[in-house]
Amino acid sequence: MLRICKLGEEVLRNKSVPVESVTDELRALINEMFDTMIEANGVGLAAPQIGKNIRLFVIIADDDIRRVFINPQIVKTSADLVDYEEGCLSIPQVYENIKRPSKVTIQALDENGKSFVLDADGLLARIIQHENDHLDGVVFIDKGDPDFAKKTADNFAKRAARAEEKKAAKEAKARRIAAKIAAKEAKKSKAGE
Repeated sequence: MLRICKLGEEVLRNKSVPVESVTDELRALINEMFDTMIEANGVGLAAPQIGKNIRLFVIIADDDIRRVFINPQIVKTSADLVDYEEGCLSIPQVYENIKRPSKVTIQALDENGKSFVLDADGLLARIIQHENDHLDGVVFIDKGDPDFAKKTADNFAKRAARAEEKKAAKEAKARRIAAKIAAKEAKKSKAGE
């Protein structure tokens, strides 16, 4: 399973670059993305979420069809907006009602490099918009209440800082233990001389 980047990691805020060619290596990455998304109980996963700033995302919506979007472009959106509670694998356990167009038309390449156009509505349209936003460094909370977005970002920054402190403490403890073991070994070898 690939590591999913969390809010606060720079890769989620960078604009992604187009995929230059559809290769076996890219197809292998796509399969890993599907596996990771399914394992994490997600419905969509964009390349920036796994640390790669390329224009690629994968989706399995409520129709259970595996869809791949390489170098996608939303070419049309409906005027009518609908509210729906969104979440994100990169912002776990955070949900907010977000208004988005109810329908979209998107063009992209599939995993074989073949161009297609898709008209989508309902949940599929929402997932497409959510994942496509990731390619432009936008996360769903950016589309909602600014105070909620700031509070969420602050909470994730605090979590990251705590995780770094724990990691540093664990590494310091490991160094102290290694130093004690080395000192004992040195003492033993000196006594054996």
